[in-house]
Amino acid sequence: MKDKKERQVIIKELVRKKRIRTQDEIMFELKKNGCETTQATISRDISDLNLDKNEEGCYVLAEDIYLRKMIKGFVNSIVAANNLILIKCSAGSAPGVAAAIDKIEWKEILGTIAGDDTILMVTSDEKSAKLIESKLAKLKAV
Repeated sequence: MKDKKERQVIIKELVRKKRIRTQDEIMFELKKNGCETTQATISRDISDLNLDKNEEGCYVLAEDIYLRKMIKGFVNSIVAANNLILIKCSAGSAPGVAAAIDKIEWKEILGTIAGDDTILMVTSDEKSAKLIESKLAKLKAV
C-alpha cells in the first residue's frame, strides 16, 4: 500500500502520460502500479491535485494548462546549450513563466532563475536540457 503522496505522484504521471477519462481508469492504473484504493480516495486525490477535464473529457492538471497558457502567451524563444536552457520572454513576464515551470516539478529541472524577460534553467545534463526544450516547444506549438 502506497501512502498519499506516492499515490498522488503516480496519478500525476498517469494523467500526463495517458488519456484518463474516469476515476475507474485511475483506480485500474493505480492497481497496476501496486496501489489499491477506493473511489472515495480517488475523488479526494482529484480535488487535492486540482485535476480538471479538457475538451476531450480527459483529466488534466490545472498547472499544465496554466503552463501552456504562459508559454504560448509570453515565451518568444527557447534554446538549450549543454545542461542549460535560455528562455526569452515578453518584458516583465519571465518571473511568472518561471514560477509556472517550477510548479510543474519536472524531475530533469534542477532550478530556474528569472530576470525581467529572460529565464535561465539548469538541468542535470545535456540530454535533460534537450528533453525539456522539446517539451516546452511542444507546449508553445499546441
